[in-house]
Amino acid sequence: MEVSNFILLALTGILAASVPLALVWTATGTNKYRKLAWVIAFFTFDLIVFGGFTRLTDSGLGCPDWPGCYGEANPFLAHEHIAAAEALMPTGPVTKVKAWIEMIHRFLAMGIGFLIIGLMVASWLEWRRARARGGRPAHGPLLPTVLFLWVCVQGAFGAWTVTLKLQPVIVTLHLLFGLTLLALAVWLGGREDKLIAPPAPAASVEALRRLRPLAWLAGAVLLVQLALGGWVSTNYATLACSDFPLCNGQIVPEMDWQHGFTLWRELGKTAAGHYLPFGALTAIHWVHRNFALVVVLVLGATAWRAWRLPGLHGTARNLALVLAAQAMTGIATVYLRFPLPIAVLHNAGAAGLVLLVTMLNYKIQYQLELALRSPRREAATSASHP
Repeated sequence: MEVSNFILLALTGILAASVPLALVWTATGTNKYRKLAWVIAFFTFDLIVFGGFTRLTDSGLGCPDWPGCYGEANPFLAHEHIAAAEALMPTGPVTKVKAWIEMIHRFLAMGIGFLIIGLMVASWLEWRRARARGGRPAHGPLLPTVLFLWVCVQGAFGAWTVTLKLQPVIVTLHLLFGLTLLALAVWLGGREDKLIAPPAPAASVEALRRLRPLAWLAGAVLLVQLALGGWVSTNYATLACSDFPLCNGQIVPEMDWQHGFTLWRELGKTAAGHYLPFGALTAIHWVHRNFALVVVLVLGATAWRAWRLPGLHGTARNLALVLAAQAMTGIATVYLRFPLPIAVLHNAGAAGLVLLVTMLNYKIQYQLELALRSPRREAATSASHP
């Protein structure tokens, strides 16, 4: 890619970041850092949803090189190459529409990268000013720096997704790293926002301590299911089971576990280079479907326990609602034969669960720290240890 095209591509990313930056800069209120953190979380959620749309419309190779499109900064400049590829294969991976879908996804990703750079620079400048004054910085630079490093890793996997021709394990990791970026951004936003104004009552400390391991387990179970769901999507195994609750008319259908869960292989191929048998796709789908029951039980129990605690009711309610919607869109995807809007909603639901489980864990941690620092708790501790 020529330097001039690379500069033009970078300017496009800066332009994508300039609009939300301008909104943050002109917004009322003084805590613009906090607003920028939540803007990053919002656009990261949007990026994940649009990334799902890119994958579901088979647009991942709409521009078969990286970071540009046929060495150009945008599909306008690469029009001749795209038109030639589309003429050879009108329904192939490269079309004008698919090229734009893929490049819009990249532009949005670059914009988020520049927003994170701005947040990181602001946090380090605040740290230097606070250090010069001998005080404590209002915004620690560690988490914004981790965000920046993580988005660089995510960008690298985005490049490998294209250069390795949608290799399933790379695409799945790209999805998981994107969801992890969302979790980090939400945790940062939660840290900067005073979401829980009153301290937790001292009586709820034990309840919070009992809830915290369950919330951690919910996060771990959700991570496994996200990996399984990504593996279903990247292997195009969504309709390997054509009915529900049975799978092809059976409780346990014929499955090829070995080929289905061999990680390093080309799309649609076995590790030996042969075409992937249908039984492998069935195994991939069947495991994701059945592990969803574990997710519903664990996340449902977590939401039910959190519902009764002060300051957690709203998040627990939203978690229960999104969990129910996610189950319904998953079933509807099979019953309705994989309609694009339902599939995109299912992908958005996964991102929504990540957001809510992360926020619930943050709130539990925040409430617990407040409760342990409360004067009433300290007084109770002193009275019990004269």
